Order: sequence, then C-alpha cells, then structure tokens
Amino acid sequence: MDEYGKSLALSEIVSHLDSAESFADIVQKILEIMGDYLKVSNLGLMTIIDGDRFEVFYEWTRDDRVEILERASDDIWDDTIVYGEDIYIMSANEHVGKREFLYTKYGISALLARPVVINNKPQMVIVAADDNPTRVWDLSSIQFITNVVRMIESIILRKMSNRSLYSSHAALKGILDNMGSGLFVVDKNTKEILFINDKIYSLYKKDLIGCKCSDFAMCGNPKYCTDCTRLQHNVGHWENYDSRFMRWFDVRTSEITWVDGNLVSLFNMVDITEKKKYEKRIEFQANNDFLTGLYNRMRCEADLYEVISKSIEAETTGYMMFIDLDNFKHINDGLGHQHGDMLLKLISMGLQQIEGISDSCYRVGGDEFIIIVQPEQSDNIDRIIEDIMDMFNKPWLINGTEYYSTMSMGVVCFPEDGTDVNDLIKKADIAMYDAKKGGKNRIEYYNAADEGLSIKRLDVEKNMRSAIAIGGMEFELYIQPIMDAVSGECIGGESLIRWNSHELGFLMPMDFIPLAEHLGLIVMIGEYFLRKACQVNKKWSDYGQEKKLHVNLSIVQLVQNNIVETITNIIKDTGVNPENIILEITESLAINDMSNMKKVIDSIKKLGVGIALDDFGTGYSSLSYIKQMNFDIIKVDKNFIDDIASDDYAQTFIKLITELSEKLGAKVCVEGVEDTEQIKVLKEMNINMIQGYYYGKPMPYEKFQEEFLGIRES
Repeated sequence: MDEYGKSLALSEIVSHLDSAESFADIVQKILEIMGDYLKVSNLGLMTIIDGDRFEVFYEWTRDDRVEILERASDDIWDDTIVYGEDIYIMSANEHVGKREFLYTKYGISALLARPVVINNKPQMVIVAADDNPTRVWDLSSIQFITNVVRMIESIILRKMSNRSLYSSHAALKGILDNMGSGLFVVDKNTKEILFINDKIYSLYKKDLIGCKCSDFAMCGNPKYCTDCTRLQHNVGHWENYDSRFMRWFDVRTSEITWVDGNLVSLFNMVDITEKKKYEKRIEFQANNDFLTGLYNRMRCEADLYEVISKSIEAETTGYMMFIDLDNFKHINDGLGHQHGDMLLKLISMGLQQIEGISDSCYRVGGDEFIIIVQPEQSDNIDRIIEDIMDMFNKPWLINGTEYYSTMSMGVVCFPEDGTDVNDLIKKADIAMYDAKKGGKNRIEYYNAADEGLSIKRLDVEKNMRSAIAIGGMEFELYIQPIMDAVSGECIGGESLIRWNSHELGFLMPMDFIPLAEHLGLIVMIGEYFLRKACQVNKKWSDYGQEKKLHVNLSIVQLVQNNIVETITNIIKDTGVNPENIILEITESLAINDMSNMKKVIDSIKKLGVGIALDDFGTGYSSLSYIKQMNFDIIKVDKNFIDDIASDDYAQTFIKLITELSEKLGAKVCVEGVEDTEQIKVLKEMNINMIQGYYYGKPMPYEKFQEEFLGIRES
C-alpha cells in the first residue's frame, strides 16, 4: 500500500476523533475513508452479540456493490471467533477451501477482520471484504486497520464516559506515534510546541516540547515564522522542501481540542520526497527523449508556442531550424541500431555544446531535430548555423571508428514566416526537403513563394506509392552511352531512371529520388529498376551484343542486409551475364563502414558483377579507401572536366587518378565530357572511358540500342 496515502487517510480520520457528531455518523465517515484507501469491495463494523453472533452496525460498499456482510456473517465465522488482539485473515493464499465456498456463495475472495476491544473484551469487529481473487493483505493494510481500530476504541470510550478523548495523554500518544507520519501540536496563542510524536523526534533528534515552533521553522519555511498566520486558520495544506533534511514534506494543519480543553493546531508532516522524485521522473519522461535526453516533440511545440507569443508581444524575431540527417538509414541498417543510437547521442551532445542553443534543442523524430533560436540570440543566427555545419562536416568517432554523417537543414523565421506552431514546423520541413533535393548537406531558408511545392511533394509521395503498388511500370529506363576513349566505340552505357507518371507527367530523378530515399521507398524502386536493366542487357546478349550496362545503386539499397541475395536472385531470374552488369556506388557511402562495405562489395564481385566508384572527387574518399575496396572502375565527377583544357589542377588530378588506377588494376571513366577540346586532352592522358553529352544525352533504352547497338525491335 502507498505509505503517503495511508498517512493522509489516518490524518483525515484523526480529524474526527473529537467530533461532537453521533458515533454512527463518525463510523460512517471513517469507513468511507478506509474503503477508499484499502480499495476493497465491502467494509463494515459488526457488533458481537452473545459472544457468537454478529450484527452489522454499518456497512460501506464500493460502486454500489451488494451489502453482503450481514447475510454472510454466519458462514464467515462459523466456529472461528475473534478474541483479544487476534486478527482473522483470509486471502488468495490462505483458507483456500473456505475462500472458494465464500466466493461461490457471496462473491467474497478475501477477508481481514480486527476486533474492537473495550474494557479488555472484544465488543465489535472491523471487517474488510474484497471480491478480487488475487487479493493478499500486506503488512501495511493490517497495520492501517489496527490503527483505525484503536481510534474507534478511543471514540467509544469517550462516548461511554462523556469525557474528552484527550483526557488521556498516554492514549493520545499511543495513537499518534503509530500514524506513520510526523505530528506535532502547537498552542495557537503562545506558538509553544505542546506535543511531538516519534517521527518528529527522529527527524529533529531532540525533544522540542516547550520550545517555540518558530525556533525550528516547524512548517519547513522559516520566512513565515516572523509573521506567521498559519496558526490562525482552522485548516491548511501546503508542500515544502526543507533544505536541512533535503526532503520534501506535505504539511496539513487542523484545529483540535487539546487535553487541557484549549484549541490547538495539529500539524501532520508526510515525507513525500520519493513522490516528488517520481513526479520529476514522470515529468522528464513526458518532456524528454528517452535516448538522447533532449526535449521531445511535445515539449518543443509547447516551448515554441511560448517563444512565439513573447516574440509577438516584444516585437522581436526568432528562428527555428529543422534538421534531418542525410543517409542516416544506411548507418542504422548497415551497422546496426546500436551504432545509429550512439550517433544520435553524439549529435545531441554536440548540439547542446553550441553557444546560444544549449537549452533549446529537441529530438522530434528518428533522425530529426528542431532547434529554437531565441529572439535574444537572433543576431547570432549565422554563427550558430556555421557551428552546426562545422560539427557535421567532421567525422563522428563510434567504437573507435570514424563515420561521416551530414545533415540537411530548413530554417524559418518567426513571426515573419508564421505564428502557428504546426504551420512553422511544416514550413521548416519544406525548406529542409528543398535542401535535400538540392544535393543534401545544405541549408535552406523557407521561401513563401515555394509554398506550392509542399502540395506538390504530397502529390509526388502519393503517386509514387501508387506507382510502386502497380509494379513500378511507370519508372522508365534511360541510357547514356559510354565510349572507349581510344577507339571511339560504344562499350555500354549508364542506365538512368525516369518517372513517367500517369498523374504528374514526366519527372527527372531529382524530382523524386531524394523523397524516395527519405521515405524508404527507394529499395523497392531500385530493385525494380535493377531487374529491368538486367532484362534489357540480357536481350542485348541474345542479339549478340555483349555490352556493359552501369546501374546506380542507392546507399539505402546497398546497406540492406539482403542486398547480395537480392542481386543474386535478379541475375538468376533474368539470366543476364553478371559480367555485363556494373553497379555504381557513390564515394560518400562506404567511408562510414569500410569493413562492412568491403565484405558486401566482395560478395557482389564474387557473383561476377563489376563495381564502379561514382562521383569520385566530391566526397570524403581517401586513396587507401580506393585500394581497400577493389573497384573495377573509378568514375571522375564532371566538376573536374569542365575546364580541363585550361585548368592545371584538373589535369594534375586526372593524371594522378589514371596512374593510381593502373597500379590498382582499375579503369577510369570521365563523366560530363561535352566538347572536342576535352576529348583531346583526355585521350592524351590515356583515359579508358568517356561519358557525356558529346556522345549523347540520356535517352530511352529503345532509342539507345537502336542508335548505338543496331538493335531494332518490331
């Protein structure tokens, strides 16, 4: 049972001890208090007649249950008579046979009875009955009923002798010492302490009787002692933290008649420290994210509402940032949730260390964070954003290994961009998605002119799910030719996805791929596209054209646990020659889990499939990384080709990669070639393969195979 609740119940019963009401009225109130605390179905005070019969004096029932104690009295007691201080107990683990009988006949599963002894003879019995089959009476319940019985005995003696209960100081002390809470009595006029029970004595370690209550700040708050008004009131209730004991107390006061007939104040101090700690834990759980310790979304919305309101009132400006991690899913799926959780914790700690936002960081989703920049910090917005970017541009150390995880951020300004909490979060999310769509690892401010984009995004998501549901037929295969740098012969092509939506029309990859990755739909789309590419390449082989077909593999796909199995099944189902398939991965991927990616890539290569490193030069790849991964092809990003005819740095970079690839047994493919000057320089550098608009833009695969392979299908 709850000790705090027990103390409050006993304190409430004490207030009736000196009542002038009739004994029946007092008993009725006492039983109601007992029933609420014990949470039993029936509770009664029964009178013992002729030593072997019982008559119900008053019965209390919970929720309008049937009054059954008098009806069941003969069957309850039979030859078991309560004498002296004996307590009769029947519960889930006692008197099994009798309990089954009483439950079947009256619905009683548990009983607890305690005699009321007057002049050394049991005169009445308090009976608690419950219909709960699992009820077991604990020591606290037994002690509670025993204390109440003593009070009832005292009330009976007072009524019998027509004297005040408190004429016996010893009887009073015996009752109050066993209350379970601290009690003290103060003279309302002199403020002198007249009585303390054992709990107060053990707390202050000295006898305080005769002292002034103000000398010890008995209420727990010394600032009230000089001009105390609490003794003037009949009742009072408050909570105080007493720094002397480092404890919280619930303090209640009531006016009673003391042994000398004067009115005094009875104070009841219940230690609620554990209750306060529990409330604090509950409050923390309600407001904080369990993993990172940051505030959660609910707290974020409440705080944002308050900050916006103050900003409007003071005519100031604040900012809200919406952060979503880039490619977090591949860390979570590829490395395991333990690594993902550790990364989230490190990011959370890093954000809290940035000056100006340490107390306004929130985790609002799996890998989503919101930061509120208070108006007083608005002048520092550029520095705060720069600090966040710097934090994400550095590697995170997890279990001794460095991992890169960037983020995309959307920023809104309040109240300029809005004053509604949910509306601002939505707008920040729109800006964040624009950052992802722009290539990730970027910051975008909300632009009201782009409001229509949010509606378009919802349309894209809805139609993308529909396209997947019907088998992915709307996703089309386009191919850009890849040429041999020496002979000028077409040696294959890179397959590129396009979405010809029935509802939205023709969409380029940047219009839907970032969203597909964000929603986790890229796995299904990517599997469909790889299967389609393999089917097309198998058809080329059937026509006698053994050409290489490059297929981009999303980061999210590559970190799936079953990726090798998926590729194996597609090769088997389509009958494609695996040596004709080159899977391209971006260089920003494997740096986050080199050892695991090496195992995956080695497993894929054992199938006969080639592996190309795409967009080399745009990410974090090191030369040792290229060596470890054993790539078949290194594709140099277009950025190094644009000015290669005149840029010494670009030429030096290409020469370095060419020489390195020769040592590693890999080939080099240069992307983005558009004019003859570029072709001339690249051929002089012994580049193996060239890809770009100079030879052809991406085109439907039917057109590609007709123009470059001579395959015409009827």
